[in-house]
Amino acid sequence: MIRLSKLTDYAIVVMSDMARQAGTVHTVAQIAERTGVPAPTVAKLMKSLTPSGLAVSHRGAAGGYALSRTAEAISIAEIVTALEGPIALTACVDGADSQCDVERLCPMRGGWEKVNSAIRGALEQVSLADMMAPAWGMPRAAPAAEAAVSGTAGRTPQHAA
Repeated sequence: MIRLSKLTDYAIVVMSDMARQAGTVHTVAQIAERTGVPAPTVAKLMKSLTPSGLAVSHRGAAGGYALSRTAEAISIAEIVTALEGPIALTACVDGADSQCDVERLCPMRGGWEKVNSAIRGALEQVSLADMMAPAWGMPRAAPAAEAAVSGTAGRTPQHAA
């Protein structure tokens, strides 16, 4: 089974929380309180996300952390890479830290890169903002409620502004 670590999952939770209050500097304690992720874990995440360029740190009395870009401009691939390392299913791909002992004899040599590229490409297409959007399975508001909120109540969809 291919599975991301809890730390990567927590990073997406933490970064989503920070993105909801864009332009704000957040302390580790504030993020921990809002997300339920323990403060030591938030601190550990910030130590990984800052050098990778996904977050910036601010020093001083009003210091803390902020996202370096908007949620729309941060891909899930960037977050995964910051916490997990290169996106690779096997050790015989570009960017992997370890080498396979039988790489030069392997008939699959180069074949796994196609799979890794497909996974990397899929993760690059999903932004942090996409992850923050309501899930597809979540019930939508009734059309009357949507119309009341948008100011199109009483108009048919063709005439809605």
